[in-house]
Amino acid sequence: MTTGRAPAATVPSPAPAVPAALPGAVVALAAFALVRGLGAAAVALGAWWVGKDPVAVLGASWDSGWYIAIAERGYGRTLAWPEGGYLQSDLAFFPLYPGLMRLASAVLGVGAAGAGLLVAWAAAGLAAVGVYRIGERISGARAGVLLVVLWAAVPHAVVLSMGYTEALLAALAAWALYALLTGRWLWAAGLAVLAGLTRPTGIAVAAAVSVAALWTLREHRGRAGAAVWAAGLLAPAGWAAYLLAVGIRRGDPLGGYFTVQRGWGSRFDFGAGAAGSAARVLTGDGRTTFASVVTLLVLVGAVALGVALVRYRAPLPLLVYTGVLLVISLGGSGFFESKPRFLLPAFPLLLPLAAVMARARPRSAVVVTAALAGLSSGYGAYLLLIARVPL
Repeated sequence: MTTGRAPAATVPSPAPAVPAALPGAVVALAAFALVRGLGAAAVALGAWWVGKDPVAVLGASWDSGWYIAIAERGYGRTLAWPEGGYLQSDLAFFPLYPGLMRLASAVLGVGAAGAGLLVAWAAAGLAAVGVYRIGERISGARAGVLLVVLWAAVPHAVVLSMGYTEALLAALAAWALYALLTGRWLWAAGLAVLAGLTRPTGIAVAAAVSVAALWTLREHRGRAGAAVWAAGLLAPAGWAAYLLAVGIRRGDPLGGYFTVQRGWGSRFDFGAGAAGSAARVLTGDGRTTFASVVTLLVLVGAVALGVALVRYRAPLPLLVYTGVLLVISLGGSGFFESKPRFLLPAFPLLLPLAAVMARARPRSAVVVTAALAGLSSGYGAYLLLIARVPL
């Protein structure tokens, strides 16, 4: 059976690998653990200082509370705001993460909050290795390590240490994309199905698989093999199945899930909401906070890095995956300060920057990444302990 290969555009020659005593993946994972460990420690120390439980801060803040409730009692909770206007249902949250929380809690005998953290941390580690493999394959081992470190040190990377779904989605996406780059179509499709059960933006993984399959079929005039056909068709199944299940439960098979999302004030408005929030930040609206300013800078930077990724001629699956995440994150309404979190799984955005840094002097790369890691740790503590903006 012919499986074909996922399409990949020509990319610049990888930087020479630096000989090391340890495999690159081990170095990348250790660097990731160091950076994120510092970030989690900053939050924990700050929490202790103000008399809060670090596990509660990292594992039960904002949306984590909804995941804990689903893991403990299943679906069925709806929250009505006292002033009206919003009717928030837990059906907005996809089932894979709370399902893993429940499993980890039962096996390890820990509470749901602790189980959620353990699942998220394990997923973050798996994601780091997958991100390294992609960076190594495209730009060399040094760039792969730097890609992981940069990803661990972005301003909102504290979310990778919280009881949230971004780490799990990033892990599934990284390995699905790596499977595509190495021609493992059925692995890519299976991981895309799981990504589609993780969070709404999991559709970006399915889009990458399906578009890559379509491109390969076009290149081979439809004779690329059954695995390619199967991958392209099955990839969106997880995402579509959950939307359909929620729709049936709400009595509107095709529109029920989107009604649930509107109850949270979330819909696709082609960027109108984001543009309005950005305008308020730029004009010094009274509601502008430091977190709002950082959010605007992150979003502008993400767009610039997206352009750089296209100019870098990254492989097609990475472009599709990242492009869909950008469109969903920037084009959707909802909390403005949450948008950088939605972009956390878009690690390919950092690939051109990692490639440039890989060619710089090692000392310069260390200084830059150390500075970013320090800023990220401080900002993460600020977000959770001082700003209290929705994450």
